[in-house]
Amino acid sequence: MKILTHIGKYFIMLRNTFGKFTKWRILKQLILKDIDTLIIGSIGIVSFISFFVGGVVAIQTALNLENPLLPKNLIGFATRQSVILEFAPTFISVIMAGKVGSYITSSLGTMRVTEQIDALEVMGINTYNYLIFPKIISLSLYPLIICVSMFLGIFGGYIACVYGGFSSSADFIEGIQMDFIPFHVGYAFIKTLFFSFILATIPSYHGYFMTGGALEVGKASTVSFVWTSVVIILVNYLITQLLLT
Repeated sequence: MKILTHIGKYFIMLRNTFGKFTKWRILKQLILKDIDTLIIGSIGIVSFISFFVGGVVAIQTALNLENPLLPKNLIGFATRQSVILEFAPTFISVIMAGKVGSYITSSLGTMRVTEQIDALEVMGINTYNYLIFPKIISLSLYPLIICVSMFLGIFGGYIACVYGGFSSSADFIEGIQMDFIPFHVGYAFIKTLFFSFILATIPSYHGYFMTGGALEVGKASTVSFVWTSVVIILVNYLITQLLLT
């Protein structure tokens, strides 16, 4: 029953978030600040992880293709499919749940502990819209990060494969182009839009409704990361079942 209570409070929070809007002049500044913190601030770590994990995927695929009858272009094909379908949208989203989600939960939790949220409510401000809505809008740009992740993942695979001596450049590029289905990219971005909404709202919920003192902020961040990851994996399964089967 406690889970149902949390689900109910979560949807009430969403309704209030899209209720009474803050003035656009103020909201615009909050959105730009969150874009800088949540999106631009995450490009570095996402680029680093994508490049090297793409390289690892290519190397592991190459090492498992010991049969001389198997064409070398399968390395590029497997790298492309792994990166576009699962690694970039899902794996990076779980990592972002730790980075972005923890930041959102801890910042809102600190505001709750220091009674800043109460002060905003006393001034007649819709705190749901003021604090949560800018995060939802800024994370709607999250597909741009996934686009960078896809490119760097495949590029990392290319560098590792070609300069590691596992395959020629022509074979790898042929594998990337082989049996390409454009809808797979669309499927990845559809997933990403759902994940971006989850990354903005679930950590916000855990931060906004946090109770206790300063020590509870760390606990709330941990719980937020766990539940965000669980929901991302479940939504990933449902969307895959609906769109690819």
